[in-house]
Amino acid sequence: MKAVRIHEHGGVDVLKLETIDDPKPGPDEVLIEVKACAVNHLDLWVRRGIPGQRFPLPMTPGSDIAGVVREVGSTVKGIRARDRVVIQPGLSCHRCSSCLAGEDNLCRSYGIIGETRDGGCAELVVVPAINIIPIRESLAFEEAAAVPLTFLTAWHMVVTRGGVRPGDDVLVHAGGSGVGSAAIQVAKLNGARVITTVGTDNKAQRARELGADDTINHRKYDFYTEARKITGKRGVDLVIDSVGADVWHKSIKLLKAGGRLVTCGVTSGFEVTTDIRYIFFRNLSILGSTMGSKSELLHVMRLVERKVLKPVVDSVVPLDKVGEAHKRMEARKHFGKIVLKV
Repeated sequence: MKAVRIHEHGGVDVLKLETIDDPKPGPDEVLIEVKACAVNHLDLWVRRGIPGQRFPLPMTPGSDIAGVVREVGSTVKGIRARDRVVIQPGLSCHRCSSCLAGEDNLCRSYGIIGETRDGGCAELVVVPAINIIPIRESLAFEEAAAVPLTFLTAWHMVVTRGGVRPGDDVLVHAGGSGVGSAAIQVAKLNGARVITTVGTDNKAQRARELGADDTINHRKYDFYTEARKITGKRGVDLVIDSVGADVWHKSIKLLKAGGRLVTCGVTSGFEVTTDIRYIFFRNLSILGSTMGSKSELLHVMRLVERKVLKPVVDSVVPLDKVGEAHKRMEARKHFGKIVLKV
Protein backbone atom coordinates (compact mmCIF):
# COMPACT_ATOMS: atom_id res chain seq x y z
CA MET A 1 0.00 0.00 0.00
CA LYS A 2 0.94 3.69 -0.27
CA ALA A 3 1.55 5.47 3.02
CA VAL A 4 3.03 8.78 4.19
CA ARG A 5 5.99 7.96 6.45
CA ILE A 6 8.03 10.09 8.83
CA HIS A 7 11.48 8.61 9.53
CA GLU A 8 12.96 11.70 11.19
CA HIS A 9 11.66 15.00 12.51
CA GLY A 10 11.92 18.14 10.41
CA GLY A 11 10.22 20.20 7.70
CA VAL A 12 7.72 19.03 5.12
CA ASP A 13 10.50 17.31 3.22
CA VAL A 14 10.51 14.50 5.83
CA LEU A 15 7.01 13.46 4.70
CA LYS A 16 7.71 10.53 2.36
CA LEU A 17 5.04 8.76 0.30
CA GLU A 18 6.27 5.17 0.30
CA THR A 19 5.10 1.70 -0.67
CA ILE A 20 5.02 -0.57 2.38
CA ASP A 21 3.44 -3.91 3.31
CA ASP A 22 -0.30 -3.97 3.89
CA PRO A 23 -1.08 -4.11 7.64
CA LYS A 24 -2.93 -7.11 9.07
CA PRO A 25 -5.59 -6.82 11.79
CA GLY A 26 -5.18 -8.67 15.06
CA PRO A 27 -8.06 -10.61 16.68
CA ASP A 28 -9.68 -7.48 18.17
CA GLU A 29 -8.77 -5.09 15.36
CA VAL A 30 -10.25 -3.88 12.07
CA LEU A 31 -8.55 -3.14 8.75
CA ILE A 32 -9.87 0.08 7.18
CA GLU A 33 -9.63 1.15 3.55
CA VAL A 34 -9.01 4.86 4.08
CA LYS A 35 -11.10 7.24 1.98
CA ALA A 36 -10.25 10.52 3.72
CA CYS A 37 -7.96 11.71 6.50
CA ALA A 38 -7.97 15.25 7.90
CA VAL A 39 -4.84 17.16 8.90
CA ASN A 40 -4.44 18.50 12.46
CA HIS A 41 -1.85 20.55 14.31
CA LEU A 42 -0.97 17.25 15.98
CA ASP A 43 0.38 16.07 12.61
CA LEU A 44 2.67 19.12 12.52
CA TRP A 45 4.00 18.32 16.01
CA VAL A 46 4.59 14.68 15.08
CA ARG A 47 6.46 15.80 11.97
CA ARG A 48 8.52 18.53 13.67
CA GLY A 49 9.11 16.70 16.94
CA ILE A 50 8.56 17.94 20.49
CA PRO A 51 11.47 18.39 22.93
CA GLY A 52 11.25 15.74 25.64
CA GLN A 53 8.69 13.57 23.84
CA ARG A 54 9.55 10.52 21.80
CA PHE A 55 7.44 9.35 18.89
CA PRO A 56 7.67 5.76 17.59
CA LEU A 57 9.38 6.52 14.28
CA PRO A 58 8.96 5.63 11.50
CA MET A 59 5.38 6.81 11.81
CA THR A 60 2.39 7.25 9.54
CA PRO A 61 0.55 10.38 10.78
CA GLY A 62 -3.16 11.10 10.59
CA SER A 63 -5.73 10.95 13.42
CA ASP A 64 -9.01 11.84 11.69
CA ILE A 65 -9.91 8.86 9.52
CA ALA A 66 -12.99 7.91 7.52
CA GLY A 67 -13.30 4.90 5.26
CA VAL A 68 -14.69 1.45 4.61
CA VAL A 69 -14.10 -1.75 6.57
CA ARG A 70 -12.09 -4.22 4.54
CA GLU A 71 -11.43 -6.97 7.11
CA VAL A 72 -12.26 -7.67 10.75
CA GLY A 73 -10.32 -9.64 13.35
CA SER A 74 -11.40 -13.08 14.52
CA THR A 75 -13.01 -11.88 17.79
CA VAL A 76 -14.71 -8.75 16.42
CA LYS A 77 -18.51 -8.65 16.60
CA GLY A 78 -21.01 -6.22 15.10
CA ILE A 79 -18.70 -4.84 12.41
CA ARG A 80 -18.77 -6.13 8.84
CA ALA A 81 -16.77 -5.70 5.68
CA ARG A 82 -17.94 -2.75 3.54
CA ASP A 83 -19.33 -0.84 6.56
CA ARG A 84 -18.82 2.94 6.22
CA VAL A 85 -17.06 4.19 9.34
CA VAL A 86 -15.22 7.01 11.05
CA ILE A 87 -12.51 6.33 13.63
CA GLN A 88 -12.44 7.55 17.23
CA PRO A 89 -8.78 8.64 17.49
CA GLY A 90 -8.25 8.11 21.23
CA LEU A 91 -6.54 4.96 22.50
CA SER A 92 -6.92 3.66 26.06
CA CYS A 93 -6.66 0.44 28.09
CA HIS A 94 -10.45 -0.07 28.67
CA ARG A 95 -9.67 -1.64 32.07
CA CYS A 96 -8.60 1.12 34.49
CA SER A 97 -10.93 3.10 36.76
CA SER A 98 -10.90 6.11 34.39
CA CYS A 99 -11.87 4.01 31.37
CA LEU A 100 -14.58 2.18 33.30
CA ALA A 101 -15.94 5.53 34.51
CA GLY A 102 -16.32 6.68 30.90
CA GLU A 103 -13.34 9.02 31.15
CA ASP A 104 -11.05 7.10 28.82
CA ASN A 105 -9.18 10.29 27.86
CA LEU A 106 -7.82 10.29 31.45
CA CYS A 107 -6.39 6.77 31.09
CA ARG A 108 -2.72 6.60 32.12
CA SER A 109 -1.91 4.78 28.89
CA TYR A 110 -3.92 7.20 26.72
CA GLY A 111 -2.63 7.76 23.20
CA ILE A 112 -3.85 8.98 19.84
CA ILE A 113 -3.90 7.23 16.48
CA GLY A 114 -1.30 8.94 14.29
CA GLU A 115 0.78 9.85 17.34
CA THR A 116 1.40 6.65 19.31
CA ARG A 117 0.58 4.20 16.51
CA ASP A 118 0.31 4.46 12.74
CA GLY A 119 -2.47 6.70 11.49
CA GLY A 120 -4.59 7.25 8.43
CA CYS A 121 -2.35 9.04 5.91
CA ALA A 122 -2.27 5.76 4.00
CA GLU A 123 -4.42 3.57 1.81
CA LEU A 124 -5.00 1.14 4.70
CA VAL A 125 -4.89 1.40 8.49
CA VAL A 126 -5.49 -1.03 11.35
CA VAL A 127 -7.40 0.27 14.37
CA PRO A 128 -8.94 -1.30 17.50
CA ALA A 129 -12.50 -2.48 16.89
CA ILE A 130 -13.72 -0.42 19.85
CA ASN A 131 -12.70 2.75 17.99
CA ILE A 132 -15.09 2.11 15.08
CA ILE A 133 -18.11 4.38 14.65
CA PRO A 134 -20.55 3.61 11.78
CA ILE A 135 -21.66 6.53 9.60
CA ARG A 136 -24.63 7.01 7.30
CA GLU A 137 -24.51 7.09 3.51
CA SER A 138 -25.59 10.74 3.62
CA LEU A 139 -22.34 11.80 5.30
CA ALA A 140 -19.47 12.16 2.82
CA PHE A 141 -16.14 10.67 3.84
CA GLU A 142 -14.45 14.07 3.60
CA GLU A 143 -17.02 15.56 5.99
CA ALA A 144 -16.78 12.63 8.38
CA ALA A 145 -12.98 12.94 8.54
CA ALA A 146 -13.39 16.61 9.53
CA VAL A 147 -15.23 15.69 12.73
CA PRO A 148 -13.50 13.41 15.27
CA LEU A 149 -10.48 15.11 16.81
CA THR A 150 -11.61 18.73 16.56
CA PHE A 151 -15.29 18.36 17.45
CA LEU A 152 -14.47 15.94 20.28
CA THR A 153 -11.90 18.39 21.62
CA ALA A 154 -14.28 21.34 21.25
CA TRP A 155 -17.18 19.55 22.94
CA HIS A 156 -15.03 18.47 25.87
CA MET A 157 -13.61 22.00 26.25
CA VAL A 158 -16.84 23.94 25.97
CA VAL A 159 -19.34 21.60 27.64
CA THR A 160 -17.53 19.12 29.87
CA ARG A 161 -14.63 21.23 31.14
CA GLY A 162 -15.94 24.74 30.52
CA GLY A 163 -19.46 24.08 31.78
CA VAL A 164 -21.03 26.49 29.30
CA ARG A 165 -24.46 27.79 30.27
CA PRO A 166 -27.17 29.61 28.30
CA GLY A 167 -26.43 33.32 28.33
CA ASP A 168 -22.67 32.93 28.83
CA ASP A 169 -20.29 35.15 26.90
CA VAL A 170 -17.69 32.82 25.33
CA LEU A 171 -14.49 33.94 23.63
CA VAL A 172 -13.18 31.36 21.14
CA HIS A 173 -9.62 32.01 20.03
CA ALA A 174 -8.61 31.09 16.45
CA GLY A 175 -12.12 30.75 15.09
CA GLY A 176 -10.76 29.66 11.72
CA SER A 177 -8.95 26.63 13.12
CA GLY A 178 -10.46 23.17 13.31
CA VAL A 179 -11.10 23.34 17.05
CA GLY A 180 -12.15 26.98 16.85
CA SER A 181 -14.72 26.47 14.09
CA ALA A 182 -16.15 23.52 16.03
CA ALA A 183 -16.16 25.40 19.36
CA ILE A 184 -18.14 28.28 17.84
CA GLN A 185 -20.89 25.85 16.90
CA VAL A 186 -20.84 23.94 20.19
CA ALA A 187 -20.99 27.12 22.30
CA LYS A 188 -23.80 28.56 20.17
CA LEU A 189 -25.74 25.29 20.36
CA ASN A 190 -25.63 25.57 24.15
CA GLY A 191 -27.07 29.08 24.24
CA ALA A 192 -23.94 31.21 24.56
CA ARG A 193 -23.07 34.51 22.91
CA VAL A 194 -19.92 33.74 20.94
CA ILE A 195 -17.05 36.14 20.32
CA THR A 196 -14.18 34.82 18.23
CA THR A 197 -10.77 35.98 17.08
CA VAL A 198 -9.67 35.47 13.47
CA GLY A 199 -6.78 36.59 11.28
CA THR A 200 -8.62 37.94 8.21
CA ASP A 201 -11.88 39.67 7.33
CA ASN A 202 -12.82 36.70 5.14
CA LYS A 203 -12.44 34.37 8.12
CA ALA A 204 -14.55 36.77 10.17
CA GLN A 205 -17.39 36.43 7.66
CA ARG A 206 -17.14 32.64 7.65
CA ALA A 207 -17.12 32.56 11.46
CA ARG A 208 -20.32 34.60 11.54
CA GLU A 209 -21.89 32.15 9.11
CA LEU A 210 -21.13 29.38 11.64
CA GLY A 211 -22.91 31.31 14.38
CA ALA A 212 -20.38 33.67 15.92
CA ASP A 213 -22.14 36.80 17.21
CA ASP A 214 -19.03 39.00 17.15
CA THR A 215 -15.66 38.63 15.44
CA ILE A 216 -12.34 40.34 16.13
CA ASN A 217 -9.60 40.49 13.51
CA HIS A 218 -6.60 40.16 15.82
CA ARG A 219 -4.26 41.46 13.11
CA LYS A 220 -6.11 44.80 13.13
CA TYR A 221 -7.43 45.13 16.68
CA ASP A 222 -6.47 44.17 20.22
CA PHE A 223 -8.80 41.33 21.17
CA TYR A 224 -8.82 42.28 24.87
CA THR A 225 -9.92 45.86 24.18
CA GLU A 226 -12.53 44.83 21.64
CA ALA A 227 -13.99 42.04 23.77
CA ARG A 228 -14.28 44.44 26.70
CA LYS A 229 -16.26 46.80 24.47
CA ILE A 230 -18.52 44.01 23.24
CA THR A 231 -19.31 42.89 26.81
CA GLY A 232 -19.72 46.39 28.21
CA LYS A 233 -16.50 46.00 30.22
CA ARG A 234 -18.01 42.99 32.00
CA GLY A 235 -15.58 40.47 30.56
CA VAL A 236 -16.38 36.95 29.41
CA ASP A 237 -17.54 33.88 31.27
CA LEU A 238 -15.45 31.40 29.31
CA VAL A 239 -12.33 31.48 27.11
CA ILE A 240 -11.59 28.58 24.74
CA ASP A 241 -7.88 28.68 23.94
CA SER A 242 -5.71 26.59 21.63
CA VAL A 243 -3.19 29.38 20.98
CA GLY A 244 -1.23 29.66 24.22
CA ALA A 245 1.50 32.21 24.89
CA ASP A 246 0.40 35.01 22.56
CA VAL A 247 -3.04 35.36 24.16
CA TRP A 248 -2.59 33.91 27.64
CA HIS A 249 -2.19 36.98 29.86
CA LYS A 250 -4.94 39.04 28.22
CA SER A 251 -7.31 36.07 28.17
CA ILE A 252 -7.00 35.71 31.94
CA LYS A 253 -7.50 39.46 32.42
CA LEU A 254 -10.60 39.30 30.24
CA LEU A 255 -12.39 36.76 32.44
CA LYS A 256 -15.16 38.07 34.67
CA ALA A 257 -15.21 37.09 38.35
CA GLY A 258 -15.78 33.34 38.51
CA GLY A 259 -14.81 32.93 34.85
CA ARG A 260 -13.16 29.88 33.29
CA LEU A 261 -10.32 29.48 30.79
CA VAL A 262 -9.97 26.12 29.07
CA THR A 263 -6.76 25.37 27.19
CA CYS A 264 -6.06 22.48 24.81
CA GLY A 265 -3.05 23.67 22.81
CA VAL A 266 -0.12 26.01 22.41
CA THR A 267 0.29 26.84 18.73
CA SER A 268 2.04 30.12 19.63
CA GLY A 269 4.23 28.76 22.45
CA PHE A 270 3.93 27.07 25.83
CA GLU A 271 5.95 29.22 28.24
CA VAL A 272 3.90 31.94 29.97
CA THR A 273 4.02 34.15 33.05
CA THR A 274 0.84 34.38 35.10
CA ASP A 275 -0.06 36.89 37.81
CA ILE A 276 -1.64 34.48 40.29
CA ARG A 277 -3.46 37.33 42.04
CA TYR A 278 -5.92 37.51 39.13
CA ILE A 279 -6.80 33.89 39.73
CA PHE A 280 -7.49 33.87 43.45
CA PHE A 281 -8.86 37.40 43.87
CA ARG A 282 -11.40 36.85 41.08
CA ASN A 283 -12.12 33.15 41.72
CA LEU A 284 -10.99 32.13 38.25
CA SER A 285 -10.65 28.55 36.99
CA ILE A 286 -7.82 27.54 34.62
CA LEU A 287 -8.65 24.17 33.11
CA GLY A 288 -6.65 21.84 30.91
CA SER A 289 -8.37 19.70 28.30
CA THR A 290 -7.14 16.91 26.03
CA MET A 291 -9.47 15.20 23.58
CA GLY A 292 -12.61 13.72 25.21
CA SER A 293 -14.34 10.43 25.88
CA LYS A 294 -15.65 7.96 23.32
CA SER A 295 -19.19 8.56 24.58
CA GLU A 296 -18.82 12.28 23.87
CA LEU A 297 -17.79 11.58 20.29
CA LEU A 298 -20.76 9.25 19.81
CA HIS A 299 -23.00 12.11 20.93
CA VAL A 300 -21.24 14.57 18.60
CA MET A 301 -21.59 12.21 15.63
CA ARG A 302 -25.35 11.98 16.22
CA LEU A 303 -25.55 15.77 16.14
CA VAL A 304 -23.49 15.87 12.93
CA GLU A 305 -25.69 13.28 11.22
CA ARG A 306 -28.77 15.29 12.24
CA LYS A 307 -27.08 18.39 10.77
CA VAL A 308 -27.15 20.19 14.12
CA LEU A 309 -23.36 20.50 13.95
CA LYS A 310 -21.60 21.07 10.63
CA PRO A 311 -18.17 19.72 9.63
CA VAL A 312 -16.11 22.60 8.23
CA VAL A 313 -13.94 21.50 5.29
CA ASP A 314 -11.44 24.09 4.10
CA SER A 315 -10.09 22.10 1.17
CA VAL A 316 -9.62 18.56 -0.11
CA VAL A 317 -6.22 17.55 -1.54
CA PRO A 318 -4.81 14.21 -2.71
CA LEU A 319 -2.63 12.17 -0.37
CA ASP A 320 0.52 12.87 -2.39
CA LYS A 321 0.06 16.61 -1.68
CA VAL A 322 0.34 16.12 2.10
CA GLY A 323 3.30 18.53 2.23
CA GLU A 324 1.19 21.29 0.70
CA ALA A 325 -1.52 20.60 3.28
CA HIS A 326 1.02 21.01 6.09
CA LYS A 327 2.29 24.26 4.57
CA ARG A 328 -1.23 25.65 4.28
CA MET A 329 -1.92 24.89 7.93
CA GLU A 330 1.41 26.34 9.07
CA ALA A 331 0.68 29.54 7.13
CA ARG A 332 -2.78 29.74 8.78
CA LYS A 333 -4.46 30.08 5.41
CA HIS A 334 -7.12 27.49 6.19
CA PHE A 335 -10.60 27.84 7.69
CA GLY A 336 -11.73 24.58 9.21
CA LYS A 337 -10.17 21.27 8.22
CA ILE A 338 -7.80 20.41 5.39
CA VAL A 339 -8.70 16.89 4.27
CA LEU A 340 -6.52 14.43 2.39
CA LYS A 341 -8.40 12.30 -0.12
CA VAL A 342 -6.98 8.81 -0.40
